Amino acid sequence: MASKVIPALLLLGFLVIVMLSFRPTTPLRSIALTALPGKAKPAPAYEMKRYWMVFLKTGPNRTQSDATAADIQRKHLENITKLANEGKIVVAGPFGDNGELRGIFIMDCKDSLEAVSLVNTDPAVVAGRLSFDIKPWWTAKNCVFK
Repeated sequence: MASKVIPALLLLGFLVIVMLSFRPTTPLRSIALTALPGKAKPAPAYEMKRYWMVFLKTGPNRTQSDATAADIQRKHLENITKLANEGKIVVAGPFGDNGELRGIFIMDCKDSLEAVSLVNTDPAVVAGRLSFDIKPWWTAKNCVFK
C-alpha cells in the first residue's frame, strides 16, 4: 500500500506547486463575468471617416519655360502648405518615378465639391501642368489622421 501512497502524494504535491505558481494574466473575476450570458462587454465602436484621395497626373500643358515651370512649382508647394495649415490636406507628396501619376493628396473635406474647388486653386492645375482624379477613401477614424 505504501508503494502506491508515496507516488500519489508526490503527484499531489507537484500539482499543488504548479497551481500555486500559476498567475493568470486576466483576473478570474473578469473571466467569470464575460463568460456569463448577458454580461459580455460591448465591443469598442469602430467608426469610419471619409477622406478624398486626389491623384495628380501629368497635365495637358507642360510647355512652359523652365523659369515659369519653377515659379509654378514654387506656388504649387505654397498652396499645399496653406491647405495643410488649414487642415484640408493631411498627406501630400510626389511619386518618385516621373510617370503619368505625379503625386497624391489626401484631403479632409466635407464633400467632393469642396475637394475639387480646393484642388482647382492649385497653380499647377490652373496652369495645366497637372490634372487630377478624386476618389472617396474611407479609413478608421483616428487610425492615422485626426
